[in-house]
Amino acid sequence: MRATVLHAPSDIRLDEVADPTIEQDTDAVVRSLASCICGSDLWPYRGLAGTQSKPQKIGHELLGVVESVGSSVSGVSEGDVVIVPFLYSDNTCALCAKGVHTSCVNGGGYDGCQAEKVRVPQADGTLVKVPADRMTDALVPHLLALSDVFPTGHHAAVSARVTEGSTVVVVGDGAVGLSGVLAAKRLGAETVIAMSRHEPRQAIARQFGADHVVAERGREGAEQVKEILGGIGADAVLECVGTGDSMKQAFQSVRPGGTVGYVGMPHDVKLNVPVMFFTNSNLVGGVAPVRAYLDELLPDVLDGTIEPGLVFDQTLPLDQVADGYTAMDERKAIKTLLTF
Repeated sequence: MRATVLHAPSDIRLDEVADPTIEQDTDAVVRSLASCICGSDLWPYRGLAGTQSKPQKIGHELLGVVESVGSSVSGVSEGDVVIVPFLYSDNTCALCAKGVHTSCVNGGGYDGCQAEKVRVPQADGTLVKVPADRMTDALVPHLLALSDVFPTGHHAAVSARVTEGSTVVVVGDGAVGLSGVLAAKRLGAETVIAMSRHEPRQAIARQFGADHVVAERGREGAEQVKEILGGIGADAVLECVGTGDSMKQAFQSVRPGGTVGYVGMPHDVKLNVPVMFFTNSNLVGGVAPVRAYLDELLPDVLDGTIEPGLVFDQTLPLDQVADGYTAMDERKAIKTLLTF
């Protein structure tokens, strides 16, 4: 089969590799319908995720069709269309029961999902079946968004304690930040401010429900936020980037007693704990437990209440995957969907 392989920073290739097979009786092999490039894939692509000693398959977001299952798998069958959360989990361990599927004692990650086929361990606990009578081609991008990007934005909003009537600031206008705008509105936020300097991204933010857009950064941006929100800052700030500057921006924009929900992969982030202490500011978040949210989110996608797949502004066949990485790296695309 063909799979996307990162050979070295900026060196993405589509290689011929061995097909995955059933290795454990709890496995499934899934044939890809659609995958995509994540902002977090750009860290190793740019050489910013540590030293790479050998070529490695890449990607972790997938919508596919079950091709085969192990002998103990009963929840999905050959031919089922399934959402593949970006980490696998058994959905039964003590940590899964607490909603922290990303720390499942039997969990882990895949051997690259930007590939024609993927082996999924713990298939019964991981895979979420799309009802056959609801599946349409038009739903593909929105269902694919449920494998990672939209639940990650949702996790930021949940972590930041967004509820009915909340005031919200979203730091980051990538696919996760835009998903955070949609998630905050879905949870009933009264006012959502998207911090964005890019018109195409601003347009999607407004389509997702953003009430205001602030292009400025730093103190000036925080002052504009406070001016919009009556001088005190936001109840909730969604930090969707992961840099030191974005985290600083988040805490400049949150009100005393408010909460920053962070889902950006941290790089060079430092916290001013004394300021957090004296302002009663909170920081909650981390890697999104996608499987914990899918039973709640899938019905809203199936009935068209939300369309999270609008974050995909570029669609390419798998054999043009290198072009997709270039476009996202150069910020010419927000998020690239890959077809098979």
